[in-house]
Amino acid sequence: MSATPSVTIERPGRSASGWSVLAIALAVDVVAAALAVFGAVNHNVALVVAGAVLLVPATVALAGLVLVEPNEARVLQLLGSSYSGTLRQDGLRWMNPLNTRRKISTRIRNHETGIAKVNDADGNPIEISAVIVWQVEDTARAVFDVDDFEEFVAVQTEAAVRHIAGSYPYDAGPETLSLRQNADEITSRLSAEVDERVGSAGVRVVESRINRLAYAPEIAQAMLRRQQAGAVIAAREQIVRGAVGMVGTALEQLEKEHTIQLDEERRAAMVSNLLVVLCGDQSAQPVLNTGSLYA
Repeated sequence: MSATPSVTIERPGRSASGWSVLAIALAVDVVAAALAVFGAVNHNVALVVAGAVLLVPATVALAGLVLVEPNEARVLQLLGSSYSGTLRQDGLRWMNPLNTRRKISTRIRNHETGIAKVNDADGNPIEISAVIVWQVEDTARAVFDVDDFEEFVAVQTEAAVRHIAGSYPYDAGPETLSLRQNADEITSRLSAEVDERVGSAGVRVVESRINRLAYAPEIAQAMLRRQQAGAVIAAREQIVRGAVGMVGTALEQLEKEHTIQLDEERRAAMVSNLLVVLCGDQSAQPVLNTGSLYA
């Protein structure tokens, strides 16, 4: 039975304002230096020793000072072993001098994935890349639960992009989610998947965007021709649908107003002529018929 891995949770580290400590330490240094100089001049060993003794706590106190910049944190470890907390309050702070400190940026960062060549849900090879906006949320987990949280984010992001790209078709009908037509829904799912994958490293995903999406070069031309053919067919269907409606309206209006009486053969001829005019790619050239339709 495998043991559950331990999870480190961030907690505030103990610290105090560093300005008062700095002032006291500098004052002690001045006094220690004065004693040492005065003792050396007067050959007073006791004063020299007293000055040296005073320098020790002042130096130790100065070693505990740390400057925390805005949107940065310091992860503290007692003697480099146990976790002692995290300093997030910016400014000059003073902590236990025995604590080692590791600087972690909590600023928002961008990670752009490389161009990945994968097969979409229909098996077509495509090229895809994305930009992930992320931020360290739990510094303790980022430092102690993974080896390198930046590399961890990069690897998990690449895996999530490949998984999302292979789960949906590049292009599809309006009833099916596709990478090209449903960018907002796809990026929302990508953000959720990346956030789930990198959560163990104490990282939060702010947003994600697909910045490159295309068919692979070997099938790009064929897919472009297929898209063009689909567009032509859709346009033709709309033109024919509209032409049939217009012809029906014209015949109904003619019969309603008794403008002309048409038998079945004349009706068929008129319908044919109107459809040719309305559906043709080029302008129709009229032909004058000086005889009878039945000649």
